[in-house]
Amino acid sequence: MRLVFMGTPEFAAVILDACLGAHDVVAVYTRADAISGRGKTLRPSPVKQLATTHGVPVRQPRTLRDADEQAFLGSLYPEVIVVAAYGLILPREVLCIPPQGCVNVHSSLLPRWRGAAPVQRAILAGDEVTGVTIMRMVEGLDAGPYDTVAEVPTDDLTVTGLTAALAEAGASALLETLDRIEQGRVHWVEQDDAVATYASKVTRGDVALQPTDSVDVALRKIRASSPQAASRLDVDGRSVTLLDARHSTAVLTPGGAVTSPQGLELGVDDGAILVTRLKPDGKAAMDANVGAAPAADGGAAHEGGGR
Repeated sequence: MRLVFMGTPEFAAVILDACLGAHDVVAVYTRADAISGRGKTLRPSPVKQLATTHGVPVRQPRTLRDADEQAFLGSLYPEVIVVAAYGLILPREVLCIPPQGCVNVHSSLLPRWRGAAPVQRAILAGDEVTGVTIMRMVEGLDAGPYDTVAEVPTDDLTVTGLTAALAEAGASALLETLDRIEQGRVHWVEQDDAVATYASKVTRGDVALQPTDSVDVALRKIRASSPQAASRLDVDGRSVTLLDARHSTAVLTPGGAVTSPQGLELGVDDGAILVTRLKPDGKAAMDANVGAAPAADGGAAHEGGGR
């Protein structure tokens, strides 16, 4: 089929790659190049990089509400517009352009976790299973009918690992739906709005460790941490980002900390966790026991709470 693809991050690039191998992608829409580093160089999105490699024309409008941009998009005559983590709102005028509609790859089991941060919210909520939903877009927030659903276990995956797994599942599920659209046998199922939940953006406060957290909650916060909302901690006066952790058998007071050959042990309400990977401010990520200064019980402060 003749497709226009809209997406930006690596999650979307995985899905674009699947489309390139199976359909005629006539154009790619992605967000503007990001400013990166102290030199303020422009860094193209993973989707733009992939599209350029394959010789697919790339568009980077600031908005899709512009009439000229809508006219250009219409002149491409897409049968379907595929959207995956694009980052811009598709107005009604755009939703009406392709005869087979705009199809979104959403990284949750809709109607659970509609909205901006479904992967992080699934982790923070302790969902044992999440997944991807292939839905036909409407003007409401992730409220359109769906065709294909693929479940993915959350296991003990971080946001990065779980997003990668969801991208692979989403690529396969999307191709199934596109095949059914092309064959005229797609079956769109309406969502049950009564059981919908919403995944608002995750803030730094959402993933800040507290001495009153349980072990499970503390570990979920670290797994849900991302560069946009990092789980951080002050250790001996230095701020660090926590990247990986597991349950510890250490006996510590809530809010206390010690370093060990395995890493940084932190006390929480019902036990302790072992931080195995961290990133001090201004430095690269490292094993938590590398170069760590010995700390007595109470040598670290959980963000948002004292010892």
